[in-house]
Amino acid sequence: MTTETLQSIASTFGTPTYVYDANVTIEQYKKLHRAFHPLDVKLHYALKALNNVNILRLLKQEGAGLDAVSIGEIHLGLRAGFEPSKIMYTPNCVSFSEIQEAVELGVHINLDNLSVLEKFGSTYGGNVPVCIRINPHIMAGGNANISVGHIDSKFGISIHQLRHVCRIVEHYDMSVIGLHMHTGSDIIDPDVFLRGAELLYDASELFPNLRFLDFGSGFKVSYKESDLVTEIEIIGKRIAESFQEFCNRTNRDLELWFEPGKFIVSEAGKLLVQTNVVKQTTSTVFVGVDSGQNHLLRPMFYNAYHEIANISNPEGEKKLYSVVGYICESDTLGHNRLLTEVREGDVLAISNAGAYGFSMSNQYNARMRPAEILVYNGEARLIRRRETLEDLIRTEIELPELIHKEVGVDKLENA
Repeated sequence: MTTETLQSIASTFGTPTYVYDANVTIEQYKKLHRAFHPLDVKLHYALKALNNVNILRLLKQEGAGLDAVSIGEIHLGLRAGFEPSKIMYTPNCVSFSEIQEAVELGVHINLDNLSVLEKFGSTYGGNVPVCIRINPHIMAGGNANISVGHIDSKFGISIHQLRHVCRIVEHYDMSVIGLHMHTGSDIIDPDVFLRGAELLYDASELFPNLRFLDFGSGFKVSYKESDLVTEIEIIGKRIAESFQEFCNRTNRDLELWFEPGKFIVSEAGKLLVQTNVVKQTTSTVFVGVDSGQNHLLRPMFYNAYHEIANISNPEGEKKLYSVVGYICESDTLGHNRLLTEVREGDVLAISNAGAYGFSMSNQYNARMRPAEILVYNGEARLIRRRETLEDLIRTEIELPELIHKEVGVDKLENA
C-alpha cells in the first residue's frame, strides 16, 4: 500500500484504523504453498491471528483450511463457509463439553492431554478419529511467551509419554489419524523443524492408520529492515525432501500439514493512528497518539518491534521520538524511533499489525476498538465498523434497584 493510499484511508475512515492488503495476504499464502513443492502441502490458517470473515473467505478462495483453538473460532470458520473437514481444532485446557461440541460439529480433533485423551477414548472409542499433539521438548521461538514446545510448556503430550499414549489408544481401540507438534514462533533455523520432524517420524511407527503429520508453524516475518526471517524457500525444500524420504522409506502416503497465521497476515496489516500531542520532557520527546496497547498489545506483551512511519510528513527532517498511547498504563508502541518530524494531527502508520492486532485488542479504559479496512481489487472497503459506546455497554444488565432516581424538590423540602 502506498503512502497516498494510507493517507486517503485515514482521511476517509478516520483513526485509529486497521488496514489490510489483500494482495499481500494472498501472496504470502502462495509463497508458503510453493515452498514445499512438489508436495501438495495442506495449509490450515491459524485464525487466532486475524479472524475477520472477509480475511477467512479470502484464504478459503485460495484453498486454505483453518486451525481453530476454541469453539468460537470453529463457528467463525463455519460462518465463513469452511467445511468441517477443513478445520483442525486444537484446544488447550478446555472443558470436555467443548470438545464434545466440536465433535458434533464434525471438525478434526487434536488433543494434547493424557487425561483428556483417555476420556475421549472412553466416550468415543474408535468412532471418532483423533490427532495427538506431541510436545517435542525443543526450545524454539523468540520471546519466551511464544516458545511452546519445551519441557516446561503447558502444550502437548510429552514425547516421553508415548508409551502411555499407546496404552490408552490400544485399550479404547482409538483411531489416531494424525500427529502434531508446534514449537513456537519466530523460528529461523531449519534444523529446529527437522529435529521435530524426526521425532514425529519415529513416533509415527506406533500409529499405523495415520493420514497426516502436522508440523504446526512458527515462520518468522520481517519486523524491521535487515531483520532475520525464516528463509521459507530453504526450509520448505529441506522439509519436503525429508518428508518424501520418510514416506518412501516407510512406504506410506501421508499428507504434510502446517498451521501458519502470522506469516500469512502480519505484513499485510497496518494500524493508522493520529498524533494527539507532541510532549517534550527533560529526557524524551513523546508522540502521543489516539491508540495504544488496547489496539496493539504486542509491544507491551512481547516487547515486539513494529516499524512506525509518519505518512503525513514523509519528507520531513528526522528526529528521535518515543511513540506512546493514550492508555492509563505504561503504553509504549515504539521507543526511541527516528521519525520524520511529527506534528500534532499527523497520521502515523504502524506496520505488522495484521497479526494479533485486532484479535488481541480490548476495551480497556472504555476505549472502543477501531474499524477494519480491506484494500481489495484496488479499493479500500470497510469490513468492520468502529465500535461505539453502545457496543461497550451492550451486554450489561442494569439492576433496577441501583438505577439512580432524581430527587424531587418536594422530597428535599420534606427532608
